[in-house]
Amino acid sequence: MGSFDFVTFFFFVAAVIVFIQLRSVLGKRTGNERPPREKMERREQTASQDGVDDPKVVTLPRRGREAAEPDAFAAVDAYAEPGSDLNKGLREIVKADPSFEPKEFVRGASMAYEMIVSAFADGDRKTLKSLLSREVYEGFVAAISDRENRGETVRSNFVGIEKASIIQAEMKDTEANVTVRIVSQLISATIDKDGEVIEGDLAEVTDVNDVWTFARDTRSRDPNWHLIATEADQ
Repeated sequence: MGSFDFVTFFFFVAAVIVFIQLRSVLGKRTGNERPPREKMERREQTASQDGVDDPKVVTLPRRGREAAEPDAFAAVDAYAEPGSDLNKGLREIVKADPSFEPKEFVRGASMAYEMIVSAFADGDRKTLKSLLSREVYEGFVAAISDRENRGETVRSNFVGIEKASIIQAEMKDTEANVTVRIVSQLISATIDKDGEVIEGDLAEVTDVNDVWTFARDTRSRDPNWHLIATEADQ
């Protein structure tokens, strides 16, 4: 695969991480279904972009911008069955961006998942704007505003991500699109303006299934991937 340097996967503005799950915007819950909120945790990710250190960066390894050679597809073949639609889609992305590596992408997407739902729970519009497409951002902000207007909060303990995997990949002109299925576990309850629990259970773990699509213009010098679509995992 060649030697690696580092490229930024996502730039994050907030250093305080709050783990939650957005109910209607992010995906479908299984079991006791309820909206999310937060539990505070600080995480600092350190990376280097163009020789400048940034402590709020999630990084992905890359090989550089050289043309993809046959052995550059080894990681793709190891991740997805050769000849499958997923394999073909991933190969097209590698051709456009030789830095792309499926397992490392999933690792970064999993981190981004936690950070995005945390920013939503915290009402951190600035962070969300840097991570989401305009359309997704507008949907998240509308949900945050509705919650604030009702005086409701959601207290949540993010237990962890049980599984994350790429289920679809394709090139749309110069834009790489990668769809990831994420299964996470949360403990969550909705609290009204009077401090009463109106939905959920603060002692019960619930599975949450989401399907998120990330995109990046492979011709852009901007290395950031952005969340462009969310849907419930049926």
